[in-house]
Amino acid sequence: MSQKQTPPTSDTLQLRRVAIDTYRENVAYMHRECEIYRAEGFQALTKVEITANGKKIFAVLNVVDDTNIVDPCELGLSEQAFDQLNLEPGHAVTVAQAEPPPSMDAVRHKIAGGRLRLQDFQAITTDIVNNRYSKMEMAAFLVAAGQNNLDREEILHLTRAMTESGERIDWHESVVADKHCIGGLPGNRTSMLVVPIVAAHGMLMPKTSSRAITSPAGTADTMEVLSRVDLSPKELREIVHTHRACLAWGGTARLAPADDILISVERPLGIDSQGQMIASILSKKLAAGSTHLLIDIPVGPTAKVRHMREALQLRKLFEYTGDRMGIHLEVIITDGSQPVGRGIGPVLEARDVMQVLNNAPEAPSDLRQKALRLAGRLLEFDPDVRGGYGYAIARDILDSGRALKKMNEIIDAQGAQTEKYLPGKLTYEVCAPQDGVVTSIDNYVVAKVARLAGAPIDKGAGVDILKKLGEPVSKGEPLYRVHAEYKADYAFAKALTDQNSGYTIGTPEEVAKTYMEL
Repeated sequence: MSQKQTPPTSDTLQLRRVAIDTYRENVAYMHRECEIYRAEGFQALTKVEITANGKKIFAVLNVVDDTNIVDPCELGLSEQAFDQLNLEPGHAVTVAQAEPPPSMDAVRHKIAGGRLRLQDFQAITTDIVNNRYSKMEMAAFLVAAGQNNLDREEILHLTRAMTESGERIDWHESVVADKHCIGGLPGNRTSMLVVPIVAAHGMLMPKTSSRAITSPAGTADTMEVLSRVDLSPKELREIVHTHRACLAWGGTARLAPADDILISVERPLGIDSQGQMIASILSKKLAAGSTHLLIDIPVGPTAKVRHMREALQLRKLFEYTGDRMGIHLEVIITDGSQPVGRGIGPVLEARDVMQVLNNAPEAPSDLRQKALRLAGRLLEFDPDVRGGYGYAIARDILDSGRALKKMNEIIDAQGAQTEKYLPGKLTYEVCAPQDGVVTSIDNYVVAKVARLAGAPIDKGAGVDILKKLGEPVSKGEPLYRVHAEYKADYAFAKALTDQNSGYTIGTPEEVAKTYMEL
């Protein structure tokens, strides 16, 4: 940075970088004895407008009493805010009360049960991307949209607004494939198998994924065990043009950035409403340049979607929105009665993926089969592949080792992970309380155990499934193994499994029904 420093005056403050990561929120720090603080009548959590050299950013104000953080003549900025202003420490800045974002009127209208127009959603997402919303205000919008539901037109408007909130990639190809599972099914790490299979066939598949919101791992969290996922837009384009695919985190690519900011609020609140979910998924895919998209909706008694009628309704909403946004979209409804694969948590899921790619005898067969079915459907987007032939082509690519070769190319191109991640060293086994067969597995409970154990923040934390639906067990035989990195997480997970293991043991006649793929 080469900006010339401007000396402070009586109505300016000196800029100071405060080394605090405030996670997608601009935060400013001002000393309680600061003259401007007193003169302007600022209060903690006031939204302020910070200006210097013609640049302007918005931030939430924190008031401090410690001169080790900021002096009375200084304004501190968190890491993100400092980088946005892009000035040298010591530069003079002015601080003023920020006007409330005008789009909050639309949020209040939604809270009252009203409908929002396209321009309302555009105003909201623009203000969010410009850091004019506090996390409390974003939470108000998310809760209002979730509780009062978004109708199909509102979902379409939100999708369009979120897509327009950042950059869009045009790959200049007629078929750019992608897939997405709506979640709710632990261990369902099919994308890391589908992408190398489809790319090895020659189709373009730039896979950008979010990190986990309410699950123990997302594709980006798991892929990070193997390689770097925070690619710049330039790196992403180069890798995809060279290798026909990537497996990256969408956050650094400036693709639908409003979605990433909202996800940072959704995650701690555990919010994942239907309309927001559809807009989030489709906006990311459209921004990433996808032309053909396969949506996987698992249905099961403890999955995110629990009834077939709900899945069919969701499919209609996806198809309606996708059609009007100009993307070829197909939705399949799959069995969500139990976790897919054995591992739940980044390290354990990455192990399962690599076992399948290596055609290892111990590879989980359910993960392999589901990935092949999905990859087969995607391959049939290729005009040169006849309908019904996709599965056999996908199986040949996997069995021949071409998928493994492609995956290794993607890992090397993105930057192989230098840190060696291992399963959490603190372990215990949850055992069967009686003889019988596994009649049901509660996806929600097992996922919660993995999260309490530390996943996905701790890569090695999670759950290793040892018994699946319908399998016989003896009293005292392990059902699954819990891995944790820290004693506190270990204790939290242990307390839950002591209360509820998530497994039910009974007779073969009581085994929970599975769902046919549609």
